[in-house]
Amino acid sequence: MSETPRPRIAVLDPDGGRLDVPVEVMVAEPRARMGTVALGLAGLAVLLGGFGVLSGLNFIADQFARGAVQGWAAVAVAGVGVGLLGTGVVREGRALFRLAAVDGVRARLGNPATARQAALDWLATLPEPVPASVRTLNDPDAVLAFLRDGPVATLRRRAEGLGTNAAVGVFALTAAVPSPALDAAVVAWRGVRLIRQVAALHGMRPGLLGTVALLRRTAAAASMTAIANVATDTALRALLSNPTLAALAGDAAGATIAARRMIVLARAAAAACSPLPPEG
Repeated sequence: MSETPRPRIAVLDPDGGRLDVPVEVMVAEPRARMGTVALGLAGLAVLLGGFGVLSGLNFIADQFARGAVQGWAAVAVAGVGVGLLGTGVVREGRALFRLAAVDGVRARLGNPATARQAALDWLATLPEPVPASVRTLNDPDAVLAFLRDGPVATLRRRAEGLGTNAAVGVFALTAAVPSPALDAAVVAWRGVRLIRQVAALHGMRPGLLGTVALLRRTAAAASMTAIANVATDTALRALLSNPTLAALAGDAAGATIAARRMIVLARAAAAACSPLPPEG
């Protein structure tokens, strides 16, 4: 019979050193500094802006030296130009703020204490009036369901309608234009215009910088449906790669794929402008 194993007791050497667990020291990450390109662009902007202001002031002073009428005319021209420039800057800033506010509304919708007020704030930015029924909702899940099945669904359908119109135009243009470079230019131009139209549905008026930011958000939202898009494009190319079908279809294969991408782009733009997380 085997003996029952006895417990083993390990005795540490009293003369040995201590086994201390090393403690990791948390080091604060260094703050990101402006890169060389950013510093160069900032310096160039300061130089151009500063010399422009000084040149303008010198020009106005020179015109006043010629006569009061010329001086005040120069002041009026400079005032109109600065006013138009300031209006453009304010619009760009407002568009960027409205676009960044979508993330804030999305975070507030996840908080039960601020869900209803967040929904009201977002609905107030839309061209349509705020539905009175949303003010009676107290359950956060009910608020999200109301948004998903109501305004967000309506905006998605309208965005898909804009995508369908863009798809028809892109199909006709790309099928008629023989140059692949012109095809890419047409698709890019129509895609940017489509994104701006979808943003207008959501109460946004993006300018140049706002459009660039919206393009980045749309690209991120489009990644949610990229697998389905690639699968569909692959199926279309495989179907139309047959010599007989290719001879019958001609350039319609590429036009069909470009048209479908307009519809996918419209859905992605609607998801980028919506405060609800994109659905897979």
